[in-house]
Amino acid sequence: MFSRQAASSSTLADLAANDTCGNKRILRSSDASATPNPDSVVNKENGNSKTEESNVVGWNGPNDPANPLNFGIFRKWVAALICSAGALCVALFVFGMGAGPMLYAPLSEFYGRRIIYILSFTFYLAFQFPVGFGKNITSVLVNRLLSGLAGSAFMSVAGGTVSELFSKEELSKPMMIFTAAPFLGPCLGPLFGNFITHKLEWRWVIYVMMIWTGAMLCLILLFVPETYAPVLLRWKAQKLRKQTGNKELHAPIEKIERSVIRTVVISCQRPFQLLFLEPMVFCLCLFSAILLGIMYLFFEAFPMVFENNHGFEKQHVGLTFMGMLIGIISGVLTEPFWRSTYHRLSLRYGGARPEFRLPQAMAGAVFTPIGIFCVHYIVPIIAGVPFGFGMLLVFSGVSRTLLTRTDHMRHLLWQQTGFCGVPLQPRFLLSLSPVMYDNLGYAWASALLGFLCLGCMPFPFLFYKFGPYLRKRSQYAWTNQEEERRE
Repeated sequence: MFSRQAASSSTLADLAANDTCGNKRILRSSDASATPNPDSVVNKENGNSKTEESNVVGWNGPNDPANPLNFGIFRKWVAALICSAGALCVALFVFGMGAGPMLYAPLSEFYGRRIIYILSFTFYLAFQFPVGFGKNITSVLVNRLLSGLAGSAFMSVAGGTVSELFSKEELSKPMMIFTAAPFLGPCLGPLFGNFITHKLEWRWVIYVMMIWTGAMLCLILLFVPETYAPVLLRWKAQKLRKQTGNKELHAPIEKIERSVIRTVVISCQRPFQLLFLEPMVFCLCLFSAILLGIMYLFFEAFPMVFENNHGFEKQHVGLTFMGMLIGIISGVLTEPFWRSTYHRLSLRYGGARPEFRLPQAMAGAVFTPIGIFCVHYIVPIIAGVPFGFGMLLVFSGVSRTLLTRTDHMRHLLWQQTGFCGVPLQPRFLLSLSPVMYDNLGYAWASALLGFLCLGCMPFPFLFYKFGPYLRKRSQYAWTNQEEERRE
């Protein structure tokens, strides 16, 4: 765990490191479980009374069944897969995803993850109705934007749920699946959508999405529990106050003074500070954003190339995304190799570092240009495999590196690694794709995208080498004390 200083002494407000809003961050469930008193979080500050210490509600030891880390493995995986599926189905709404996470992420740290999911998908379902039954283009466009805003909660909050369900030793596999989910949606969408619109009118695509959203909402209500430890401890404190009559019992989150409005405002500011004050965050997010923009550009490019140039029928164009789908699934299957690589590097260098997550991004950076430079008939379909494979490895490596590097700002990093429409995401590529392919031709337009990937390819390699140097000079990143002492 990377931290700025050893936690030798702490006040009640110092139960955790500073959060992203300048206030005190609540202890993670994995840290809370290590407290010596099973029914309280111990306050070590001199001068505090033992009575006040005993009134702070914590977990009942490391094996407390209410701690999400101690849920049964089946319950963990069901919740993680539902959250991943939720991310998959909202990945189609590119333009509405930028602002939503900046609101949902801080609210989830006040009120919990579960209520955000329920409200998000309820409004997401509600805004689908005007799209499916709208009588004019204005109604459709406005409600598609609102649908994206409402459904984007999964893109930022669900990553926190997955990380709260599994210990660090178990987290790699479910996080890889969660990372892949937003990319599976854009691959499966054209595949099913083109066949639906070939037989039925376009509104049936929206009707299918409404059915999927309703089913997901039911699964959330039935199987996704609350996992945010501070909120769970607040509920526990409220229950104990009723049972014991002791009004002094409290959870740490109840003693932290911060307003919802101020937290949301700072949550909107901090992503830009991280982007423009942290070179590593800026460059890796730029690379991720370009890859995401290219993937969405393929929605326009594939129909033009395969319908106009190769005579594909409309319903068959969706099949051309199968190469990318196979590549993404292949990337997920490599997770054990990258996990063993991370552990092997940690053992070799005497401790874990965030940069040890980058080898998979380094490999992905090599594969993505290969898939783009192949431009003739069956080759681009097959070339979707290395592009999808490389894209997933880049996103997984970048997101895990930045989350480890700035663990105390995890919800902000989910906004920035390309999942949530970060400010750098080149959405203009989507609107420029018809002009670009018409003026440059299919070969050179695709080559231009390949050159963009080639320009970003050195980033993971450079930050693997110079990451420790940059972290020491960062005002946001954790530093590795063991590494500093050894050096």
